Amino acid sequence: MALPKAFIAKYQDLLGNESGPFFEALSGPVHKGFRVNPLKESQTLVDLEKDQPIPWSRDGYFGQVLGRGIDHTTGLVYSQEPSAQFVAEVLSAQPGERVLDLAAAPGGKSTQLAAQMNGQGLLWTNEIFFGRAKILSENIERFGVANAIVSSADSRDLAEQLPAYFDRVLLDSPCSGEGMFRKDPEAITYWSEDYPRECAERSEAILENAVKMLRPGGVLVYSTCTFAPEEDEQIIAWLLDRYPEMALLPIDKVAGSGIADGRPEWADGNPDLALTARLWPQDLPGEGHFVAKLKKADDADAGKKVNVQKPSHLSAEESALLNDFLAETVPGLAFSEERLITFGDRVFLLPDNCPAFGRIKILRAGLCLGTFKKKRFEPDHALALAIHPSQVAQSFAIDDERQWTAYTHGEALSTKADLKKGFVLMTAGGNGVGWAKYVNGQLKNFYPKGLRH
Repeated sequence: MALPKAFIAKYQDLLGNESGPFFEALSGPVHKGFRVNPLKESQTLVDLEKDQPIPWSRDGYFGQVLGRGIDHTTGLVYSQEPSAQFVAEVLSAQPGERVLDLAAAPGGKSTQLAAQMNGQGLLWTNEIFFGRAKILSENIERFGVANAIVSSADSRDLAEQLPAYFDRVLLDSPCSGEGMFRKDPEAITYWSEDYPRECAERSEAILENAVKMLRPGGVLVYSTCTFAPEEDEQIIAWLLDRYPEMALLPIDKVAGSGIADGRPEWADGNPDLALTARLWPQDLPGEGHFVAKLKKADDADAGKKVNVQKPSHLSAEESALLNDFLAETVPGLAFSEERLITFGDRVFLLPDNCPAFGRIKILRAGLCLGTFKKKRFEPDHALALAIHPSQVAQSFAIDDERQWTAYTHGEALSTKADLKKGFVLMTAGGNGVGWAKYVNGQLKNFYPKGLRH
């Protein structure tokens, strides 16, 4: 790996005798990892093994995901670099809380938070760049998350709309990416001696809005995938100085894992900075990360009241179509119509007590149930991935490779199964993978065209 001379000199100076193992590790192997999704009804892996657990990740394992395999396609696993899995573990979202992932694409940490919340509470997950936000939304869908709002907004606009609202906020800040050099050598081409300072200034601006959205007594986790002190300890020193209501909390660094303390001497010498965590590639099987956990004082400004999003009023015909579909197809799914909102012909089930969106650009407003068509209701792919097979009236298990290939190609399947005319949840490995409509011995394929392979 051809590292920039200025980068080498910087870390030789900072690390001293530790720099040799550090540079050697950057030329070493990349470690792959994945997480198992506890939101899915079946926890039995088809393509992977759970024989190498990641010590600092509750549902994490070492191993490489098959992108077109059953485990990935059904959302039972999420491919995520091992060190990155530590960040959401530190935040430790709880069921029923209001949680914000502020710079969330592509969705690894958001899906991990969703798993912790177990479908209860509100997960607001945001990405400012719309193209990346679409990828985030797709991963939220595949993971079967029903209680997430996916937005594409500047943090300033979110802070204006949602002041002092969230119990927990995660900012995995856009950074210089030094910790990813081994995994993604292209990141080296963006690096310059001044780049970490530029990224730090951007992080400061985003952090100011993150603090504004945190309720009194709430918890903020700040993380980066860089080694740069300018973006790590020095940012936290700046934050503590600027916001006296914020205080560092200790992080469980998992004894024997290799997770190290932060370096107070690389900032203002505040000994509390040792409470932060550093994940070094020479110390553990993962890439470089920095994590800090902070709490907002209980007596901080409570902010103004946040309004609840008003539901949409369904017409009598729409209500009848939806209720008939649910009774015939998903009898195990129950909710109040006061949580429904429509975007055009599509209808979404909002999380409980969802805050008003205002002018925020929303890509996903909870769980998309489906679309109203002429005289019928057609279920959305998201619903197939979020519900459990035990909730549906009819399901069909894809139990051989030929059927799997045919279904994911978009082909109809012939069957002698005892099914009634109507929608059928297609399953693989015990979890939903999509819809089909049964008519006269054939399962008409509703697998989305954009996902077919």
